[in-house]
Amino acid sequence: MARRAVGGAGVRGARRPELRLPVLERFEGGGLEPDGDYDGLEFREADFAGQDGGGARFMDCALTGCVLDGARLSRARVLDSVLAGVRGVGTDLVEATLRDVELTDARLGGTQAHGAVLERVLVRGGKIDFLNLRAARLKDVVFEGCVLVEPDFGGARLERVEFVDCALKGADLSGATLTDVDLRGAASLEIARGVDRLSGAVISTGQLLDLAPVLAGELGIRVEG
Repeated sequence: MARRAVGGAGVRGARRPELRLPVLERFEGGGLEPDGDYDGLEFREADFAGQDGGGARFMDCALTGCVLDGARLSRARVLDSVLAGVRGVGTDLVEATLRDVELTDARLGGTQAHGAVLERVLVRGGKIDFLNLRAARLKDVVFEGCVLVEPDFGGARLERVEFVDCALKGADLSGATLTDVDLRGAASLEIARGVDRLSGAVISTGQLLDLAPVLAGELGIRVEG
């Protein structure tokens, strides 16, 4: 089940995940395994730093307070799951799939998620620095009340993506394709590159004024006096 947000100005709202986790079993394993299969498990304050869970599947799981420094989760599938208070630097999520996922109060830096697929994902609270989503596909994704520092959406495809009460600092949209992307709710909006890719997005009048210098530079307009 998913709940569709109400859009405006002709923008289709994102569908948010509505998770109802079953009774979970505490994870007692020693660590992650490549291509592992994790179903209905609770991972609480586990330290997965440097571990290899590439290709693993997490279904109906909760990861709470886990450490993900340098964890290798490339091509992993995270489905119908909650990640709360996870933290780490250099987490590898290259070509991973996140579907019907809530990511809350995360503290992440340098996460590599290029080529990843995010569908019906809610990112609420927390701070994510230097998130690499190049060539990723985002559909029905909501960033709410979080801080994104220099996120890289280069070459990515964003469809029905919303930014609500969040700070977007130094974003790179180079080569990105935007469809029904709602930026009006962003508490701050800074686009370092790719402002020409905003076709398919909706912004507020105030944001347009804030972006005017960047737009003028992109169009080669000299503003004086």
